[in-house]
Amino acid sequence: MSNQTTAVTLKSMLGNDNVKARFQEILGKKAPGFISSILSVANSNTLLQKADPKTVMNAAVIAATLDLPINPSLGFAYIVPFGGQAQFQLGYKGLIQMCMRSGQYAKIEVNEVYEGEVKIKNRFTGEYEFGEATSDKIVGFLSFFELTNGFKKYLYMSKEDCEAHGKKYSQTYKRGGGLWASDFVSMSKKTCLKQLLSKFGIMSIEMQRAQIFDQAVVKND
Repeated sequence: MSNQTTAVTLKSMLGNDNVKARFQEILGKKAPGFISSILSVANSNTLLQKADPKTVMNAAVIAATLDLPINPSLGFAYIVPFGGQAQFQLGYKGLIQMCMRSGQYAKIEVNEVYEGEVKIKNRFTGEYEFGEATSDKIVGFLSFFELTNGFKKYLYMSKEDCEAHGKKYSQTYKRGGGLWASDFVSMSKKTCLKQLLSKFGIMSIEMQRAQIFDQAVVKND
């Protein structure tokens, strides 16, 4: 399918009354703006222009049901090309937003760690000792949350751990492309936070759905 054909097909699909009604049902007044953002995202990415338009729309529907914007500069959710198709990909800011929506989290954060900032971890208590940065070299990533009931937890992943994770689970990163290659810091933050939440966090139904669809290509309605 040519770029032009894909763009025309996607625009036609999004102009369908049933499709517009579906987005209206999900997003209410935000639906027209969201539909415009789908076309904008698709038109700004050469590989998405070659992707199956139905998978582009379905990835957008997932983002809509999670009420996450798909503008890549915002970092909440992405529609990314994958082998002639499109997949939904969750951003770390989207994870944080869903946690806060759940009402279970008093605090949640994830940040890059510079050399010297994390000194030691007590493997029995899971607590870390922190220091001052000794350089501007990123050596890892640290995620943290505190629940409304007072329970709190940290998770540190080294830069090497994150890189190994990306190469294990991302086919595009193995080939030197995709979000892992273009935005390693954001993808590492997401990985570190996702690992922490899946092990120790309270996962709302919305968050569980987001985890299931993350990096998925949806071909059916």
